[in-house]
Amino acid sequence: MDIIWLLLRSSWIRVTVAVVSGLLSGVGSAALIALINTAIEQGTPRSLILPFAGIALLALVTSSVSQFLLVDLAQDSVYQLRMQLSRRILSSPLQQLERLGPSKLLAVLTKDVQIISNSIFVLPFLCIDIAVICGCILYLGTLSGWGVAIVVGFFVAAITLVQILIAAAFRYMKLAREEIDRLFKNFRGITEGTKELKLNTLRQQRFFEEDLQVNAAIVRDYTKTAYKLSAISTSSGQLLFFTLIGLMIFWVPQVVPAIRPVLPAYILTLTYVVSYIEGLLRRLPNLLEANVSVRKVTEMGLTLSQQAEISSPRKNNSLPAWQSLTLKHVVHTYRGETTHAELTDSTFSVGPIDLTLKRGELIFIVGGNGSGKSTLAKLIAGLYIPESGKLLLDDEPIVDSNREWYRQLFSAVFSDYYLFERLISTEEIALESTAQIYLEKLQLEKKVSIQNQQLSTTALSQGQRKRLALLAAYLEDRPIYLFDEWAADQDPVFREIFYTQLLGELSTRGKTIIVISHDDHYFHIADRIIKLDYGQIESDESHF
Repeated sequence: MDIIWLLLRSSWIRVTVAVVSGLLSGVGSAALIALINTAIEQGTPRSLILPFAGIALLALVTSSVSQFLLVDLAQDSVYQLRMQLSRRILSSPLQQLERLGPSKLLAVLTKDVQIISNSIFVLPFLCIDIAVICGCILYLGTLSGWGVAIVVGFFVAAITLVQILIAAAFRYMKLAREEIDRLFKNFRGITEGTKELKLNTLRQQRFFEEDLQVNAAIVRDYTKTAYKLSAISTSSGQLLFFTLIGLMIFWVPQVVPAIRPVLPAYILTLTYVVSYIEGLLRRLPNLLEANVSVRKVTEMGLTLSQQAEISSPRKNNSLPAWQSLTLKHVVHTYRGETTHAELTDSTFSVGPIDLTLKRGELIFIVGGNGSGKSTLAKLIAGLYIPESGKLLLDDEPIVDSNREWYRQLFSAVFSDYYLFERLISTEEIALESTAQIYLEKLQLEKKVSIQNQQLSTTALSQGQRKRLALLAAYLEDRPIYLFDEWAADQDPVFREIFYTQLLGELSTRGKTIIVISHDDHYFHIADRIIKLDYGQIESDESHF
């Protein structure tokens, strides 16, 4: 099963020890039944006391060892899985992550990983169940060859029937898992679109009834069908087992008279085994669900790793004293990404772009909505990899081997920014004192404090949160600053401060500044204004 291979990849030695311990525990339990039968036949002789106690202790110890090992292994495997997926996400191209969307990524990182974690805890008991069943069958074989042949025949029939039902259940679990990605997307709509839904009753009603409710019902129905099939498989297995006991009592002695002397031992053993068979059948749905999740995680890992970026930092990580940044015939195309903000058709292209940025320039990128401004900014910052053309720093081409190093030139606040609580600075020792100065400059010193290099709170208005994002960018102190509609959420007073004071201070420090803006009242402060229209540079004006 997929879940077993996942554990084996994590630590095959610990898995082997845990499985062997579980098997020993099961064999010990089966041996106890043999001793009990012997004791009943011999009138409970004292000579069996020590073997009974020893085997019971062995079964207890090996069961505990198996469970302890798999508890550690389960948590280690889940930890490694989360870290591995997180690294792959971080190393994947931005375009690929945008295509997958946060809903699919979160579903894998939360639901699938948790299902896998929960299922691993049943593995020790599964090993014990299998070992007890196999051990008891071997014991029955020592009592009567004909009897054990009948038992094994019924087991084969039961396993075949259960396997057919389990395969059907697996298909429905897989269908339910595919729908869960869409359900997570609808949950994001509830949490992130609450204001819009509250303001429009018709939208709220249609979203709830036609999207969320329908999708949740599909997940419910598929899951119910899967678990009902699992329940039928469990009940069918139990029915066949009790049929077997009935046959052993009422029919087999008539056909095979030689089995009569050992019939009580057969009935006692089979009655003992029934609880382990029920346990085995009960745990199968958990393992099926885990296998679906393992495949989903594996699929996501392969999807991400197929286009993973090469991370090859230079030995000398110091930022270069660059003079020019050039885009030569750069083209970037969106195909079928209908959720992208700049998409007006099934295919949207930015480029070919020919552009050179000089060190120390203050550049405004302007244009209508959907003209390609944010895409151009991501191309400049190395976040998007162009389909064609070249990105050069001075005369050095930016390729996979140096792209991560190149990105360290930039500090950016995008329109869809994420605000981290932890602050990072090139001068860690002076971080808190420097941050306090910027908090006062951004008029946030009464709302936010810095504690252990972290922001005390980020629960502020949108405009104030953007100021905190600007604070984080200040502390990074990179050569190039990129602001995507930063002033859009600011009040008129602070918008004036941003354009007339803050940008000027950064320019005085020799920073190159790229500003995406619609604020034409402040265009006069730019050294250059680059206007985009439908993904093309319409004009490039210098204001020196």
